Amino acid sequence: MRIIDKFILKIMKNWLKKHLDLICCVAIASCMSLAMLLGIAFADIQPVQAKLTDDSYDGNIFALYGGNGSIVPPRISLAQSLQQGKAAMVVFYVDDSSDCKKFSPILNLAQGFYSKNLSLIAVSVDSLDLQKGKYDSTEEAYYYKGVVPQTVLITADGKVGFDRAGVFGFEELDTAIRDLLDLPDAPPELKFRKTDKAINEVNP
Repeated sequence: MRIIDKFILKIMKNWLKKHLDLICCVAIASCMSLAMLLGIAFADIQPVQAKLTDDSYDGNIFALYGGNGSIVPPRISLAQSLQQGKAAMVVFYVDDSSDCKKFSPILNLAQGFYSKNLSLIAVSVDSLDLQKGKYDSTEEAYYYKGVVPQTVLITADGKVGFDRAGVFGFEELDTAIRDLLDLPDAPPELKFRKTDKAINEVNP
């Protein structure tokens, strides 16, 4: 290293030693100013919370409010269920509907009791091609009437046995499913238990 380079390097080191405290103070002040600006900018933003009672999008309603995220996406289509000779329950829903949120625990119960005998097909209305106009009776959209939630029970040979809009209790759904599948009445311990309560801890 040349003598002049050593001299310049020495001058720079001496300057840094003298002004190091000043540089640190400026850096700290800049960080504090940035933190204050960010705090002001985001002061009015509230934390996101899932709400059962409003029409807001919170995420997968079956995971949040029904305790069973495996309901969607459906494991089988209506056409496949009918090809297998299996009855189906088609439920139309949207994730930002308070009624659909309230109804999700009912569907969870139905899947738990009847999944071996009945295909549960939860269909997001947002996924339907409603511009198509004409649908085959093996397509889910064929049964949609423009409301959510809407529950349609279809026999193994493609006949509608039950079509109900809105929120209703599991007891009514259970009776309709048993009628569709030609099963005996539900036992008293099932019929009179509380079955329409949301079960996830995020709910009020």
